[in-house]
This record gives sequence, C-alpha cells and structure tokens, in this order.
Amino acid sequence: MKGPTLLILLIWLHVQPGGGVPPPSCDLPPSKWCSSVDSALRCGVLKECLKSNSTGSQQTADPVRVEVYYETLCPDSINFLTQMFFPTWILLNDIMSVTLVPYGNAHEKPDGQRYIFYCQHGEPECLGNMIQTCLLNMTNMAFPIIFCMESSRHVIKAAKSCVDLFAPELEWDNIMKCVNGDLGNQLMHQNALKTNALMPPHKFVPWVTINGAHTKELQNKAESSLFTLVCNMFKGSRTVACGGSQRRYKSYSPNE
Repeated sequence: MKGPTLLILLIWLHVQPGGGVPPPSCDLPPSKWCSSVDSALRCGVLKECLKSNSTGSQQTADPVRVEVYYETLCPDSINFLTQMFFPTWILLNDIMSVTLVPYGNAHEKPDGQRYIFYCQHGEPECLGNMIQTCLLNMTNMAFPIIFCMESSRHVIKAAKSCVDLFAPELEWDNIMKCVNGDLGNQLMHQNALKTNALMPPHKFVPWVTINGAHTKELQNKAESSLFTLVCNMFKGSRTVACGGSQRRYKSYSPNE
C-alpha cells in the first residue's frame, strides 16, 4: 500500500470513536481538525470528520451512480481501484452510490445447475473475483477490504488478513463457504449477466458507468479524476468535500 490512501486506512484502523488525545503531529485547535483531510489525518480524526460531514449534509438530490466493472488481478483495475475509486469514495460517499462488479473479461460455461468461470488472468483471478463478490454480499466493510487486497503485493494471499483487519467478526470459513458453494456461484453468474448486458459492451477493464451511461468522455474523466467528475455530476448543493464551504478537502486524485 502506498500514498495518502494508506494513511486513510491506518486512521480507519487505529482511531477509536469518541476521540481522545490527538497525536503529537497535531498542532491545530479542535475547531480546525476537520478543516481538511490533511489536518484530519494529522490529528487522527479522519473517521469522525467524515462521519460528521456525511451526517451533517442533508442532500435531497439523487446521488451520482458509479459502477465499476473490473478484474481483481488486472493492473489497470488495481490502479483505478486503489488510486482513484477508493479515495473518491472516502471523501464523497454521501453524494455517490457505488456498485463494484468483479468479473471483467471472464466468461462462463453452464455445468448442470452451476457455472464454470474462466478468467483472463487464470484461476487465481477467478478466486479473487469470487472472494470479493462474496464480500460485497456479506459485509458493509467490503470496500475497505477490497482496497486492502488490491493494494497488497499478493492480492489473493492478503484477503484473509484484510478481512481480519476490517471485519474481524466475519469468519473466513463462512466466506469460503460462499466462494465454493452455490451462493457464490450464483452471485458470480449475476455479475456475468450484468457485465454482458452493458450497452455499449465493455471493451476493456476497468469499465466505468456514470448514472447508467458509458461514453469515452465519461471514462476518460473517471480515469483522470473520478473525484472531480462526481462533484461536477452531482445535481444537489455543493458539498464541503467538493468545495462548497470554507472547509475544503484536498482531492487525492493523482492527476489533480
């Protein structure tokens, strides 16, 4: 893991609700702790600032719908998920709804009442796709776990430790029952149907749709700065994270 997103995960992991004594790196008064992501990180209160930002904004406009079709071992998918998607979701989760579909360029073959899946990067990727599909169905901490996996040197090997970090109540054996059982098989079949129903059909991964639409322009904007795209697409009042008040959060999009 690298960069500001690693710091975000460390804060998620170590900061306990209710605050406490700020770390030595925090030299700001409490009134300034949530003035930016940088200050929230320095003072160890990012999770609380994000919660306050989310609950404090009563948006009436529909959230921006972002769907990401990807493969767990595809380098381009890994880069987009870790460097673009997750930092944006951390900052803008109150104005965006997200669907992750791990399948990509795989294909399926019926086998009785089940399906056999063939993945672009072989059986390990099929396993990674299945693990993440089950996680998305089993826990609301799936996004941080997926980020943890995709940021690791060995995506599949990191899965169990990432689950232990972010969803310790979730037993690994139950995840593997999903992976190897009928539930996981049917969930992956739904991913296949959803991917194959894309219009226009996907040509590569990651394939991003915004509010159900895919164009070359939207794809390019999502890849260059998903943060800016979501802020610009949102029809409601401009949020704090998007620069809607004096409290301005810095975008962690690498191209900004």
